[in-house]
Amino acid sequence: MEPVARGLHVTHWSSADLARQAVRDGIVPAISARSVRRVLAAVDLQPHRTRYWRSTRADGQFKMRAEKVLWCYAHAERLAAEGIWVVATDEMPNRQVLERRPIRRAIPGAIERQEFEYVRHGTVNILTFLVIHSGAMDVACLEANDAAHYIPAPERFRQRHAERHALRGIFLVHDGGPSHTSGATAAYFAESDAWWRPRLTPAHASWMNQSELLNHAFDGRYLRRGSWASRPEYITHVTAASREYNRRYAHPFEWTWTNHRMRRWFAQHASP
Repeated sequence: MEPVARGLHVTHWSSADLARQAVRDGIVPAISARSVRRVLAAVDLQPHRTRYWRSTRADGQFKMRAEKVLWCYAHAERLAAEGIWVVATDEMPNRQVLERRPIRRAIPGAIERQEFEYVRHGTVNILTFLVIHSGAMDVACLEANDAAHYIPAPERFRQRHAERHALRGIFLVHDGGPSHTSGATAAYFAESDAWWRPRLTPAHASWMNQSELLNHAFDGRYLRRGSWASRPEYITHVTAASREYNRRYAHPFEWTWTNHRMRRWFAQHASP
């Protein structure tokens, strides 16, 4: 039962609210908020919490895009042996460059503490590339999250790796963001004579992009608890950190969402 059903304007129940409402409705003569929490815990209800999701529309376009992306993941190692990489790319847009001083490091009996106040030094758009068969990463810091700044990034990636690894082409997995689907980006890929073979993830299914796993891992290890005095310092850190990530942590991500599983799921959830 939602609070609005009882004429309330609160958006969700707290344990104290539920205790008062239970007494008001005559369910019990008296009950404490602590007792309410014990009852909720026993039935695994957490009305104070919420989690966001975005519904994926299981239509023909979803199936077509998903099949192409999942085929690339399933054959990444074989393709690499033939000189064709599968690479996933994704942005971490508008990352704030924050300076927090001082940071008090952890000591016995006290966790690390950071000053709540901070100085902003602008933002940085981070674009990561994940080589699927090896788990290695590459990174670019963009001045803006648009097509004009996106297009040079895959071109630089190509220049760095094509000759060194004798590459014949790349299947590039990315989501349907405006910079990825613009006419200029499409023209850039078309002019590559099929060296670039872009594969879009389905709408509202960016979780199918393995680069999101990389971004989560990289952010947690290298960005979340740092302090930087300027954008150049932050960009230098990101670049150096990507090389360290490759030395210490790079490995292929375990990926179990196969075309076989997707098709079974699609048969059950396909939109009419």
